[in-house]
Amino acid sequence: METERYAIVSTDGVTVNEHFGFATHFLIYDMGDRMTLVEKRETESLSVGDPDHLFDPDRFARIAARLKDCCRVYVTRIGDTPAARLRDIGVQPVIYAGAIADISR
Repeated sequence: METERYAIVSTDGVTVNEHFGFATHFLIYDMGDRMTLVEKRETESLSVGDPDHLFDPDRFARIAARLKDCCRVYVTRIGDTPAARLRDIGVQPVIYAGAIADISR
């Protein structure tokens, strides 16, 4: 079975429980016969704390560079523009709230 790489947005390491824009790190897992934690990747958050903030393409590019080897990113929420930009680079956003251990192909 071919291995896929997933990025998970989680504040507790157990559940997917955070909005993409608030993520300060990504948990990177390889999914083959089972999920294996590979690393924790630190990042800056896309959100600057202002709900009316404009999309920052430079900030997004730095975050997206941390995900370029992943085929999916699991988040509780994500804005339309960041989701579209992730899909443009081959990363599929997956809206999910629940246990990381329950994620499957």
